[in-house]
This record gives sequence, structure tokens and C-alpha cells, in this order.
Amino acid sequence: MRSVTYSMGVSLDGYIVGPDGGFDWSAPDAEVFRYWIDEIRGVDVHVMGRRLYETMLYWETAEQEASLDEAEIEWTGLWKPLPKVVFSTTLSTVEGNARLVSGGLVEEIERLRAEPGEGEIAIGGATLAAEAAAAGLIDEYRAVVYPVLVGGGIPFFPRDERQVGLELVETRTFGAKFVFLRYRVVR
Repeated sequence: MRSVTYSMGVSLDGYIVGPDGGFDWSAPDAEVFRYWIDEIRGVDVHVMGRRLYETMLYWETAEQEASLDEAEIEWTGLWKPLPKVVFSTTLSTVEGNARLVSGGLVEEIERLRAEPGEGEIAIGGATLAAEAAAAGLIDEYRAVVYPVLVGGGIPFFPRDERQVGLELVETRTFGAKFVFLRYRVVR
């Protein structure tokens, strides 16, 4: 069965965006960007909410910009063809290799897990990940911790007063600035 992973950049105090909705502090350096490129290679499908989908729309046409560096061109080449499932009740259409879903997340994840494939099912966006976590769907949490305190905003981890046992699988330090943490859910 394919694993469901939740992976995002997070501030040291646990937020994916700050209280003003901004996330400019999460711009990766070259080494962290390389990590994201390598990670996306293991993904078969990316499940996301509307906000993350709209943020990532940039990469659907990014190759048209002359200012992209080699790593950004590589990322675009991987991201653009990747199948995406977008959960939204407000969007009526989606672009690129995406399909819009307004039904249940549990049913969609079960359907995706039943499909053939060895790559991961990645979940992006804290709201959708919180719903997946509450249903016990997430197999791994992956966080790239950024050296900033933002003081509030949207938390990386759900705040539903539920204890989940985790096993540390991997850590990695990028330069002297960023730390990657990978935890598997203990079942």
C-alpha cells in the first residue's frame, strides 16, 4: 500500500504561514531546494487544498520565464506533469495535470491507495493535512524547519488534542540554518 506523507516547510515555532498569511520567510536556499526536488521524485500524486494549489500554479507556466535557474527548470519539469488532486468547494476548474474534488478526503485517499504504483501520496496544506491526520491517514510527517519565529498563523501540526506516536526515521541539517525531520507514525 502506498504511503501518505505530509511534508512542508515550517517555522521553528510550528507554523507554515505567519499571522499575516505570509510565508516569504520559507524561501529555500539552493541546498533545501535540491531536497524538495529529490523528494518530489518519489511522489506519484499530490493531494492539496485550494490555497496551496493556487500558490503552486506559478510552476505550471514558470518555464516561460527566462530568469529560471537550472534547479528551478528541473523542479518545473517534475512538478508540471505530476498528477494533482485539488480539494475545494470554491473553485470550479483547475489547470494543468490536476483534477478537482469536492468529495471526501478519506474516500479519495483510499481510492488512490488502491491504484497501482509505488510512489507516495503527498498531502500539502495544513488544513487538508489536519483532516487526513484526524482520520489516521498520514504515514509520515516531514518538516524542513526554518530558523524563524513567526508568532502565530496556520500551524503545521493539527491542534485537535489527539496524541499520535511517532518514530524518528531521519534527520538532516542543511548548512548551519535548516533542519529536516522525518517521522513515521507508529501504528
